[in-house]
Amino acid sequence: MRLRKSPGTAGQNHWQLQNRPDGPWESAVEQNLDAWLPPQCKSLAGRGTLPFQPLSFRDCMLYEQHWIQASRGFARRFLPAASRVTSLYEKLSGSAFPAFRASKLARKQPIYYLGNHLNFAPSGTPVQIPSFSTALDYELELGVVLQKPLFNASLEEAEDAIGGFVVVNDWSLRDLQREEMRTGLGPQKCKHFLSSMSGEIALRKGVWSAVENLKAYVEINGHIVSQSSTAGMMHSWAEVIQYLSREERLYAGELIASGTLPGGCGMETGRWVGPGDSLRLIIDQVGEITHHIEM
Repeated sequence: MRLRKSPGTAGQNHWQLQNRPDGPWESAVEQNLDAWLPPQCKSLAGRGTLPFQPLSFRDCMLYEQHWIQASRGFARRFLPAASRVTSLYEKLSGSAFPAFRASKLARKQPIYYLGNHLNFAPSGTPVQIPSFSTALDYELELGVVLQKPLFNASLEEAEDAIGGFVVVNDWSLRDLQREEMRTGLGPQKCKHFLSSMSGEIALRKGVWSAVENLKAYVEINGHIVSQSSTAGMMHSWAEVIQYLSREERLYAGELIASGTLPGGCGMETGRWVGPGDSLRLIIDQVGEITHHIEM
């Protein structure tokens, strides 16, 4: 079951409901299905097709395979000499280069950064490459929308606080990212300039049984360049949310993203986007994001 906003009368936006994948979208005006979203999350949700306005945005890094593959891709593009050394190590050892693997802390607990929750663009928005970068990259992620407040939650309470799921694109500028991360303050312009979100919210009860094994795809100019899935997280969604609520209050309307699915970015696959490209990011049963990169 999925929800989306559709333009209504007098400039208003109304909910539409889809009960099954590929089924028709029907009016849901009378069903009050957005009652779990606080009013401040709805105030900007009519902008384009953004389904809600997040109160905050925490972006995790839950897939070790992405960590390994993105590290290889970064070395290939920006550190070619080091890439040759690490490739030789992996060929001889039959295992990932140690520095490419997830850190001990990431295995022990979910790690994340706080993004710019006010800079989400709706699916379909044309995207311009910032003037200070030559390495725009997309990141296909699954996002959770909280439906109730939490504090020091149990696993059961954390799971029950999930209201729905969205597709998230954590746009990144890879040439800036390494230098900014070296400051120890986390990502800045390399992430905060833009994020995007699907026009649909998949309600928890309709997708929960399959949420850790949903198929996902990256499509560029009409061709699938990568196939992935939501399987393989280092921590479950309940564990992530429980940890985030530890001695910290969480609220309905906050957005938490999984981090990039394995193969979900250009730095992993080598298929970057540039001016004139059309991008489509899809997670089955949840939704999709489309963008055209402007010249």
